[in-house]
This record gives sequence, structure tokens and C-alpha cells, in this order.
Amino acid sequence: MTNNRKGDRSAADQARATRQAARQARAANARKIREDAARGYDDGPDPAFQGQEVGEDGARKRLRQITHERLGMRGLSPKKALGQNFLVSDHVMAQIEGFANVTEDDVVLEIGGGLGVLSERLAERAKHVHIIELDAKLADLLEEILDPEKVTVHRADAVKFDLTSLDPVPNAFIANLPYSVAATVVLRAVHEMPAIERWLVMVQKEVGVRFAARAGTKEYGAPSALAQLSCTVKLQKNVARSAFMPAPHVDSVLMALTRVAPPAEPGVRRLISSGFLHRRKALPRSLSIAIGDPATKDATREALIELGIREDARAEQLTAEEFTKLHAALVARGIGGLA
Repeated sequence: MTNNRKGDRSAADQARATRQAARQARAANARKIREDAARGYDDGPDPAFQGQEVGEDGARKRLRQITHERLGMRGLSPKKALGQNFLVSDHVMAQIEGFANVTEDDVVLEIGGGLGVLSERLAERAKHVHIIELDAKLADLLEEILDPEKVTVHRADAVKFDLTSLDPVPNAFIANLPYSVAATVVLRAVHEMPAIERWLVMVQKEVGVRFAARAGTKEYGAPSALAQLSCTVKLQKNVARSAFMPAPHVDSVLMALTRVAPPAEPGVRRLISSGFLHRRKALPRSLSIAIGDPATKDATREALIELGIREDARAEQLTAEEFTKLHAALVARGIGGLA
């Protein structure tokens, strides 16, 4: 009996040791994945690899190798202040090319050209590519590696740049955007560049979710309504942090917009922005505060009832189309600042 107990304990101890070793191995593997992601590494096989440069051995170079070489050749490193997280996943790049579907008839706008890995692919297919790049050293690199007959590099801040000055006029907007300016520049293009028919942009996932949100949800806000005045919005693909170098501290998503209407009137856009300034208040009260016209509160209440919308509705409950109708009703009632 004693020997049996000893045998049982020995077997139990061995099983525990095996389970502990398995846990430690899993923990070590998870730790390595986290560390690799923090450095932006993703060294696994990638069947979709479509690198453009060829090494001395005749093999195609991976994006990660190209990125290291281009940073090293000029002694550069990513600038956090400019939101520089360089895409190094060949698989994601191949998917961008597929979603973008650029043809020789397209004139493309790219904001934040970075090291030019996306720019090269766009220039191979497009009629022309405009790149707006704020970093002077990266602009130097882009001008050095890209064909000036196919690509124009504009050294400027895209938030301040006159987008209407671009010639030839872009009809497509494709970019891995600096996240700090993504929402601003996308909406500027929606409202200021009527010739742009489609967008495919890499943005912070939170921004993409807000653009695509529907009225009545907590994510729905001014960017949602402003974008949906003129476009449909679709989130094409979640992108892992490890697809970038350095890995960002936020998740990313590829967002596609397709224009379905011309740019909305400035007054409609002002109405939406004003309505969301105090989003927790009912719209009549919120607009009366934002617009500063004492007649706004009653006029808004009357207009909402006329449109079949609750008079105490908040901005987040109105679709872009309903905001457009509300704008017309308020202008008809003589509310200032919205014409």
C-alpha cells in the first residue's frame, strides 16, 4: 500500500512538473511575441511578399529590410512627434495594393510619404502621385528615389496645405496617415476636393470606428456625420501593431471611403460641429448655446417636430441626411450663421 501511495505521488508530481513547464514555455513565447511587437518585428513567413527592391543575390527584399536600409543610409530614425510608424508588413502592403486598385487613369494623393515604400507602388500604376511630406529629410529621400515625371513631392504640413492647388487634380486618396492628423486631413479632402472619388487610408482604429459609426451609437460624433454627408465608410481590415516599425501603442485599421455626394454646404458642416459641442444636451439647447442666437432654441424645436424627430433629440441621434434637412429648415426660419 505504501509503495502505491509513493507511486501515485510521484506520478502526480511529474504531471505537475509537466504542466508547470508547459505554462513557462507558453509564458516565454507570449513574452517574446510582446517584445517583438514592441520592436515592430514580424519575422514569420509571408506568402504575400511583394517587395520591390532586389538584393545582390537576386532575391526580393522584404519591406523591413528596405526600411532599415533607407533609415540607415541617411542616419534617420522614426519621429514620434510626427507620428512616424513605418509599415513593414509585406502582407498588409499587398492587401493595400489590392484594395486600392490603382489604375493608369488615377491621380493619387498620398499624405505622409515616409520612406516611399507605398509611394513606389502607387507610382508604378497611377498616372501621377502627389505626396505631401512635412519631414524635410524624408522629402529629400522621396525626391531622390521617385521618378519626378510621375511623382510630385510637396514639402508642407497637410493640415495647412492648399489641397485645391494640386495639379493634376487627384481623384484618389491613398495613404498610411500620421495618426495625429488623420481625421482632419480626411475630412478636409472630403469637403475641399470634390474630384476625389475614393479613399483608402490607414488610421488609428478608434478613428476608423468613429467615422463608420451609425447615428444613435456612442461612437457616433461630428466626424461620423461630417464624413457621411458625402461618403460611405467601410472598415476594410484590422492591422496588427507588429505591422509597423516602431509598433504604435494603438490598434490600426484600413478605412475606405467612397464618395456618393458632392461636398456639403459649409452651413451644414457648421450645424453639425455646433450640435456636437454640447452633445449631452438636447439639440435645441446645444445649438442655442453654440450659435448664440436666442431664437435658435425654439426654431430648432419646431424644425425637429416638422421633420418627425423628437424635439429633445441630441445630436448623436440625427443622421447626416437629417442634419442636412434640419439645416434647410433652420435657414428657412432665419437662423443666422448657417447660410
